[in-house]
Amino acid sequence: MKSVCLICFLLVFHNGFAQADSSLLSFNVFAEYVLNNHPLARQAALKDDFAAAEWMAARGHFDPVLSSGWNDKFFDDKHYYRLFSNQLNIPLRYGIEIEGTYENTEGVYLNPEHKTDENGLWSLGVKANLLQGLLIDERRAGLQKAEFFQKIAENQKASLLNDLLFQASQAYLLWQKDYFTREVIREGIDLAVVYFEATRTSYLNGEKTAIDTLEARMILQDREAQLQANEVLLVKSKQQLEQYLWMDGLPGELPLLTSPESQEENVFVPEDSQTMADLVNVHPLLLEKQNKKAYYEVEQRLKKDKLKPKLKVKYNPLLGTSGQGITPVFSAANFKWGIDFSMPLFFRSERAGLQQSRLKIQEVEYDILDKRNVLENKIKASLNQQQILLQQLQLQQKNIDGYLTLLEAEYEKNLFGESSVFLINKRQEKYLESRIKLIELNMKYKMEQLNYLYLSNRLLYVILN
Repeated sequence: MKSVCLICFLLVFHNGFAQADSSLLSFNVFAEYVLNNHPLARQAALKDDFAAAEWMAARGHFDPVLSSGWNDKFFDDKHYYRLFSNQLNIPLRYGIEIEGTYENTEGVYLNPEHKTDENGLWSLGVKANLLQGLLIDERRAGLQKAEFFQKIAENQKASLLNDLLFQASQAYLLWQKDYFTREVIREGIDLAVVYFEATRTSYLNGEKTAIDTLEARMILQDREAQLQANEVLLVKSKQQLEQYLWMDGLPGELPLLTSPESQEENVFVPEDSQTMADLVNVHPLLLEKQNKKAYYEVEQRLKKDKLKPKLKVKYNPLLGTSGQGITPVFSAANFKWGIDFSMPLFFRSERAGLQQSRLKIQEVEYDILDKRNVLENKIKASLNQQQILLQQLQLQQKNIDGYLTLLEAEYEKNLFGESSVFLINKRQEKYLESRIKLIELNMKYKMEQLNYLYLSNRLLYVILN
């Protein structure tokens, strides 16, 4: 039932299925299906959600904060004090904080510095860092790091989808190879059956010997054994393909009569107008490393800033009230201000933090150099391998044409009694083997094309466009 549901979904999912053969699973339909339903594809989509959450958290450090406090003390039938305050703190992106407060206090033992009139005291002021925190602080660094985290998440998502599609494509090509190999072997069996029946008829008519009949039967049995061996490989490759077929969060099964498209339909040739440097520079693995380096550079600037002393200046105009209302009244003579200064004597923790951030950057730089070199060498090797496989394909096609000519000539000789079952079988074997080898070479060539697209970060674009 699950396999029936799967093939029905594939039919609805894509109009590219041929109406004449509803069991055909084309490569493009398979690739789109994998990218839309496989758990790893959905896991890759979570990278965007993680990045959005990280960005929200970084922006949240700039959210205004409202705080209130109420403290009362009663002792020995006396109201010692009541302290009530409201405070609104608004951090800005330039290391400045705006602070507004309202205080209302009373009591017989009230500390003079907390004393207000009966309608309370308002203040509105600013706090600013003049040394450490002037150019960068935890809030601004968090915002910059969140931006690079988003880029890293995009690179990781692209890498996950690239890996998934590459592995799924390899599984499809392997299944395709085993499927069409079986078709060639079946052709060989059909030929062997025809010649066995013809030989037996000739034997019954006295034209062939019993040995000829036995030889024809053994040829048929050999090809049947070859088919059984191929069936084992086909079942295995089909199971590997099914690992990428998911529906509604459950693994699916490929219907028995499903067939792949022909190897000639798979075209994985990109437009090669980009240089080697361009190909490597846009690879998500390398971009991820470069964005990690930028991420660590933000950390380094923050650690370096912490080597400065802390010097914070505060200025708050005090706004009293008039009459019976609580409306604040400004007077330039009423204010409070202050300076806070602190500095570690040795800065050992800060210097260690800066050194760690520098080491992280150096580590990523070495990793970038290594990854770039590996990618360049793999791309060059893939291009060379494609050229070799293409030459082998062209040569193998010529061999097939040659073996077919020899086989047809052997048929003609047999009509005049100048050939034998043994010779015809040998010609057939060579012809069928050459076709099977062509199928295998085609698979290797397509896989190398996919590998090149995978290494140059164009796999998704070429397959889905």
